[in-house]
Amino acid sequence: MNNFEDARPMFVRSVDQAQQLMESVQPEELGLPTPCTEYDVRTLLGHLLTVIGRIDLALSGEDIFSIPTVTETEDVAAVWKERRTALEATLAEDGVLERVCRVPWGTVSGAVALNSYARELATHSWDLAKATGRLDVLDDRIATYLLPMTKQYLPAEPRGGQIPFDAVVPVADDAAPYDRLVAWQGRQP
Repeated sequence: MNNFEDARPMFVRSVDQAQQLMESVQPEELGLPTPCTEYDVRTLLGHLLTVIGRIDLALSGEDIFSIPTVTETEDVAAVWKERRTALEATLAEDGVLERVCRVPWGTVSGAVALNSYARELATHSWDLAKATGRLDVLDDRIATYLLPMTKQYLPAEPRGGQIPFDAVVPVADDAAPYDRLVAWQGRQP
């Protein structure tokens, strides 16, 4: 991202995509496994609730670990709406892109935090789409935008330990954008 590009539009596009996929989940799909092996669909939904809450906390200078990795609730839609509303207010604040944010991987600007969380939302949207057979609804523009940054900030090696990603999965240079994005993060497209 250059210094003149606003990270918010693509981040919001990632949020919209995640929300669309979350809203499409049927009760019988909640127990399905996902490519993110520690989560089934139900726990992935809870993790997405945490992600949207944590980015708001990071941008607000609060402790992102004040909410658990997986938010447990029977009303995913209500918690998502509440957290998204709070996040939208934060995103509208002056200087949000320049703020110093503490995230699990260090201290970064608001713009870098937004792009990092956009990547997490996009990747988990792919996980959800793959698990529920909805890959056709993914917005390739998101993956295309995020792939160069993902490669820049997530090295091919080393992986494991402090870098909680599996080895890069080889794919063709002309593979679909989401295939390239998730393969770089160690998922089998």
